[in-house]
Amino acid sequence: MSPARAAVAPAVVLDPLVRDLAGETARLCADGPFVRIDLLGAPAWTVTRHAVARRLLTDPRLVKDIGAWGLWQSGAVTREWPLIAMVDPGRSMFTEDGEEHRRLRAKTAQAITPRRLDALRPVVERLTERLLDDVAAVARAADQRGDGARADLKTSFAQPLPMGVVCTLMGVPEDTIPHQMELWKRFFSLATSQEERLAAHRELWDLFRALVREKTERPTDDLTSALIFAEDGGARLTEDEVVGNLTAMIGAGHETTVGLILNAVRALLTHPDQLALVLGGEVSWETVVEETLRWDPPVTHLLMRFATEDVEVDGFVIDKGEALVVSYRAIGRDAERHGGDADAFNVTRDAPNRHMTFGHGPHICPGAALSRLEATVALPAIFARFPDLRLAVPADELRNLPVLTQNDLESFPVLLHA
Repeated sequence: MSPARAAVAPAVVLDPLVRDLAGETARLCADGPFVRIDLLGAPAWTVTRHAVARRLLTDPRLVKDIGAWGLWQSGAVTREWPLIAMVDPGRSMFTEDGEEHRRLRAKTAQAITPRRLDALRPVVERLTERLLDDVAAVARAADQRGDGARADLKTSFAQPLPMGVVCTLMGVPEDTIPHQMELWKRFFSLATSQEERLAAHRELWDLFRALVREKTERPTDDLTSALIFAEDGGARLTEDEVVGNLTAMIGAGHETTVGLILNAVRALLTHPDQLALVLGGEVSWETVVEETLRWDPPVTHLLMRFATEDVEVDGFVIDKGEALVVSYRAIGRDAERHGGDADAFNVTRDAPNRHMTFGHGPHICPGAALSRLEATVALPAIFARFPDLRLAVPADELRNLPVLTQNDLESFPVLLHA
């Protein structure tokens, strides 16, 4: 064991109920670049510094294969561990490394082209307007009941928007979305029993397997059909590989954008001086999106990489078989990278905002451009439609869902006008 470990603070126990995300982030940042954490009984290391994470995310000795995890090899971690379905969800580009990762990822990444995104923009714009109509209708009904022009921006807008967009991209029928959203909620929540969580994962897998078989028989112009019939060196992806990529794209593709939209709205409503700069055209919506991604990212802790041999970084050693988590929220607050005011939301930063919220290296998020597209369409539309928008509760009363990996709010109550 490296001598550097003697100086490492005791393990930070990540709170499954996420009651104090700001405090947890501050503790992680204060404890140094490597912090021992406890993930629901499974010890791991997390990295909290931008430069260190950037190096580790391209280190081939740190792999996604759970078979390299010492706790899995020894049986100390089993399928009963609450986070197992996130670490070992099934074969996809998110769980493989090296040549296999490149093979599984290639057709997905190639399909999310600027041309396809341009074709999706009208879909995003139409869905945005339709959902804002729903927000207004909910608020009118509340106002007529005497509750004020109140709505939940998450339920009526921020959640269905990215789910609708990613399902359009993948060719998933719209009528499956409500049930999918319930299944994804059960899958991610730590308030769900392990039995229910694994059952939700199996049901999602079965739903997407049925879709893949249908599109194998009757392909359409969507990314799932493209994955089914894509050939790489003469070999198509297997059914399980297509299902794995489809499941991972929808799971990651909608949850992250929900958080991005809500966190940006919260940041602007609690910083009215900066909102005024944006609405006045002095700061772009793209800048708002990038500052939100850095300061209050939708992903808090990304699970998980495993050391295939001892990995030494700046005198610190991650032992063979140990697990590493990347704490993106802490990295976004890294003062060495983002300056002394890294803890502040500031859309007027002088330095370029080169965060790593969508990852770095081979596993960088293939849907990053799509998420940015949705946010830069949604945010100006929200504030144009509802110029008097304000929070219906104090900002410190907004509560996170019990999800360790995402910065996901229970609800986002707003008032559309006084």
